[in-house]
Amino acid sequence: MCGIAGWVDFSRDLTRHTATARAMTATMSRRGPDDEGLWQDRHALLGHRRLSVIDLAGGHQPMSAEEDGRTQAAVTFCGEIYNFRELRAELVSHGHRFRTDSDTEVVLRAYLQWGVEFAERLNGMFALAVWDARTQELLLLRDRLGVKPLFYYPTRSGLLFGSEPKAVLENPEVPRRVGLDGLREVLDMVKTPERAVFSGMYEVRPGHLIRLRRTGLTKHRYWSIEAREHTDDLDTTIATVRGLLEDIVGRQLMADVPVCTLLSGGLDSSAITALAADRLASAGKGPVRSFSVAFSGAEDGFQPDAVRGAPDAPFARALAEHVGARHSEVRLNSGELVAEQVRAAVLRANDQPPAFWGDMWPSLFLLCRAVRERSTVALSGEGADELFGGYRWFFNPAAVHAGTFPWLTPGSARYFGGLSLLADELKEKLDIQQHRLARYHEALAEVPVLPEEDRLERRMREVTYLNLTRFLQTLLDRKDRMSMANGLEVRVPFLDHRLIEYVFNVPWAMKVFDGREKGLLRAAVGDLLPESVRDRIKTPYPATQDPAYEQALRDELGELTGGGERPVAGLLDPERVKKAVNRPAGHVSRPYDRGSLEMALWLTRWFTEYDVTLDY
Repeated sequence: MCGIAGWVDFSRDLTRHTATARAMTATMSRRGPDDEGLWQDRHALLGHRRLSVIDLAGGHQPMSAEEDGRTQAAVTFCGEIYNFRELRAELVSHGHRFRTDSDTEVVLRAYLQWGVEFAERLNGMFALAVWDARTQELLLLRDRLGVKPLFYYPTRSGLLFGSEPKAVLENPEVPRRVGLDGLREVLDMVKTPERAVFSGMYEVRPGHLIRLRRTGLTKHRYWSIEAREHTDDLDTTIATVRGLLEDIVGRQLMADVPVCTLLSGGLDSSAITALAADRLASAGKGPVRSFSVAFSGAEDGFQPDAVRGAPDAPFARALAEHVGARHSEVRLNSGELVAEQVRAAVLRANDQPPAFWGDMWPSLFLLCRAVRERSTVALSGEGADELFGGYRWFFNPAAVHAGTFPWLTPGSARYFGGLSLLADELKEKLDIQQHRLARYHEALAEVPVLPEEDRLERRMREVTYLNLTRFLQTLLDRKDRMSMANGLEVRVPFLDHRLIEYVFNVPWAMKVFDGREKGLLRAAVGDLLPESVRDRIKTPYPATQDPAYEQALRDELGELTGGGERPVAGLLDPERVKKAVNRPAGHVSRPYDRGSLEMALWLTRWFTEYDVTLDY
């Protein structure tokens, strides 16, 4: 796993601008702490920061291929290709010779063999750039589900790109401007494909590639979620899901560095940990190493709420004992969550306000930091809820049939609110409701359907698609930024495209055949789990309930805004900020009760520390 950056300009000699390219690449140092490199051509500069995972000695990047003393192509690559050994064997049969054991060289040779069609052959998570020196064109490519990020900024005669916005912003040609659409992306809990927060900047859409030539920029889709008739019966479907998961986890355990799992004690992470434990034991390489996060004193003083019925720790321990894992709990306190260096690191890693999820940002950052001390790669459970139907809004008829994103309906929306401290004038300009409605209908228009589907089946297909393409991305962004800020690679087995293609087309009645959330997944892996974990209801990532944390937020907001007297750039309402700062915290702090504090704080810090200019 790595960080990439680069610059292509057809109107200038970029070999005179290597200092700028090195500065852009240096912003990715935390993503790639082990090595760095810069490759140059007259009109192209490719930068790379490496986190060494496969072929530690031979995988230096950027990597180029030559023939008869001339460069054919060069690549800078972030990610992992889980089928690189099969691809390598096929390429050898075509006459290619390899000088390393890395998946990067397989990617490069695959491009030379198959051109842009090589994208369809890759199984993995990746973001990469290929400069074809023969045709003088740039290819930007992103994985099917958008696990790895890739941003770009078109210029008059080329473009800039990077794994994170900071790499692009480091170039002096890019202003730090944010328009209304950028703010809407920050403030609403909907991830719009391709849109970035900073004006003029974009993300490569998942499953797409960008080709840049002298004649201009074109976009191509190489993969999308498709609707297909599901003909397997229930037993076959369960067995197929189990077989896919066993193969996927086995592939994703591949590394030349220590690998572990992130274990919450929920069904998803427990399934991954149990499958990993089984594979490692079979190979004589066990036990599996697992990590969980908890808050000091949380078990004794835990208070159930609408979505969290019990703390995670007992369930994680039960699973670890059941599979014989070497399990570690990372215990955090509120002082660590609000520490200045931690909050500064979270913002710097994200490049935009981490507007939702509250304390889950610093706690995930701290968890990843602790894990990185003993492991370089971690397997995680993102994607199962969206694919198998795990969230409560899948089972709430009012949410399912609402004319908007189901997680933004009454009952769930309060977890993704937080706009109450914004100035009324700004809220009027943003018109979040209209923006949301437009994005919702855009998403619906993309959903693949089958002509004979009944109304409920079609609607559940739509809800699943919305979750996979508009909600899941927010979780993947958070996990990528917080893990890579610590040089930790996180892999997500549930997002293997083969599993996505299969389970997306399983009828809803079969996914919940037992009347419960994720019934199909539970049936596929239940024999590997202790009863307490197998039967546990869906519980989100843990959040602190410590009122001291909430009071610290009020204190910080008061300091940054002068108690409401110094609102930043007209973003906040002074009177509301003052009331929020002066309102005492209760005996138990709930995430949805402090969302507006978190939002106001992060917005204020972002505008100040990033010197953002409002562009409207």
